[in-house]
Amino acid sequence: MKILGIDPGLATIGFGLIEKKGYNTYKCLDYGIISTKPTLTLAERLTQIRNDFDELLNSLKPNHIGIEEIFFSQNVKTGIQVAQARGVLLELINEKQIPFTEIKPNEIKSMITGYGHAEKHQIQDMVKDILNLSERPKPDDAADGLAIALTCGYLE
Repeated sequence: MKILGIDPGLATIGFGLIEKKGYNTYKCLDYGIISTKPTLTLAERLTQIRNDFDELLNSLKPNHIGIEEIFFSQNVKTGIQVAQARGVLLELINEKQIPFTEIKPNEIKSMITGYGHAEKHQIQDMVKDILNLSERPKPDDAADGLAIALTCGYLE
């Protein structure tokens, strides 16, 4: 089973594709980011996200998707824009009829590290170890995508 993890954003969307090979046995297939330029209007950025994500889904062909729920407490404007980008992603996932799981940030941290308030570097180190990677996945958003995919795999 191929599981795609998505870390939603407006400027940067992280993704990680893993293969679940058996009970708690995973292989990293791909990871990276989709990015948009801040010079574009919000509508242009959302259109680019939809087009780039559509292309990604068509090339990776995941069987299941894990997508992070939004958590924000500081910048409401940024949170609303991320929510809009996340809505575009969910609409396309639904259109393609790909099963998906929405996962809370602290659930990801807890499943990957055993601690719901883990720091980014702790999550990255565990993702590296679980997937037998030679180094921490970069950039951070891509590492988050892999952590989301792993969490989704654990929940399945």
